[in-house]
Amino acid sequence: MTSQMKQQLLGRIKDRTAISGVVGLGYVGLPLAMEFCEAGFRVAGFDVSEAVCAGLMAGHSHIMDVPAEQLARHVKSGKFVASTDESALKFADAISIAVPTPLAKTRDPDMSYVIAAAETVVRQAHAGMLVVLESTTYPGTTRDVMQPRLEALGYTIGDDVFLAFSPERVDPGNAKWHTKNTPKIIGGITPACNDVSMALYATCIDTIVPVSSPEAAELAKLLENTFRSVNIGLVNEMAIICDRLGVDVWEVIDAAATKPFGFMKFTPGPGIGGHCIPLDPHYLAWKMRTLNYKTRFIDLASEINSAMPDVVVEKVSRALNDARKPVKGSRALVLGVAYKKDIDDMRESPAFDVMRLLEDRGAHVVFHDSYVASYQEEGETRVGVALTDAELAKADVVVIVTDHSNVDYQRVVDQAALIVDTRNALKATRPSKARIVSLSALHS
Repeated sequence: MTSQMKQQLLGRIKDRTAISGVVGLGYVGLPLAMEFCEAGFRVAGFDVSEAVCAGLMAGHSHIMDVPAEQLARHVKSGKFVASTDESALKFADAISIAVPTPLAKTRDPDMSYVIAAAETVVRQAHAGMLVVLESTTYPGTTRDVMQPRLEALGYTIGDDVFLAFSPERVDPGNAKWHTKNTPKIIGGITPACNDVSMALYATCIDTIVPVSSPEAAELAKLLENTFRSVNIGLVNEMAIICDRLGVDVWEVIDAAATKPFGFMKFTPGPGIGGHCIPLDPHYLAWKMRTLNYKTRFIDLASEINSAMPDVVVEKVSRALNDARKPVKGSRALVLGVAYKKDIDDMRESPAFDVMRLLEDRGAHVVFHDSYVASYQEEGETRVGVALTDAELAKADVVVIVTDHSNVDYQRVVDQAALIVDTRNALKATRPSKARIVSLSALHS
């Protein structure tokens, strides 16, 4: 029998009188909030950062994938409000939680953000509310962390309130796939929870993919990123193998990719970054350790990927040695500190490890990133240098860590003396005076 609460909520979703709440206004939460606004809902955004909320209410977007014009339009119309006051969520009919899920220093899940968000939502919860957790986490989180807190208020899940997990699938900077057209997985605690969640997200997401439980949805997200981590680990090891054999790994990958079936192209690099691939597989590994099972593929891939900055720095050291220069005292210009091309997101970027390892060996390290002018490191501001001919010529070695599309790589080749290219960014450049060292080819 359909509960009265379910019918009322479905009605408000249908006629757009429902108010949507979004907890966490970062790379996941803000784009989602904008999609809800575009679908005709009023959105109450909550974030613990006063600076973030003040900026958003002034029409300034801190997320590249959210145009300032779109944000300002919804702020001006009153459809979107961002606040650090959690009582703004009191009138929300549905709340999506999109907060970070980092790892502790022990590589165990740090659930403090999710727990804090859950307690915030519970303090504002009311009968007839839908709560959807989007933060990537270990299987069982929705049922173990969210459900008991709502039931402690006396609510019955699936009757009085509704609870589901729907993993975020944000890929910052992706021009083709964004929040609206990326299929949305939804796993509710009960069928009624699935029905209500699907009705809400179907208003602003093109394709909805229901699964039977929150655990299935949680595990699907972890499988996606574990798949990528393992395959990146494989191709990173292939780069090391090719280096030992004196073969160009990029040529090998391109040749293998001509097979029209049974092969998916992954490319090597200086390490992995972003909030997902370096972290998410460890959530699954941690959960399985509690069940006395060792996740061997996950652990091995992590070991290989984590070692890539060391591989890069060893390449730099050998290249400088061939040029009769020690690492100590050499000037190294690192191109790119974002974790991938054409974005300003630096989370878990391998560039930081590369820079630290070079500095540990005595190099003087500077950086240039066309998307990142400066960043904070241990309480100090580190400012990038301009990519001038003089700066390129002054560098004893240029290390390409992030291959932004707006860099004139021919100019880099023409002006620099020695380049270590970890991304195959120079594949289309004409030969010049520079000696180029890649992850596997000797030099050109």
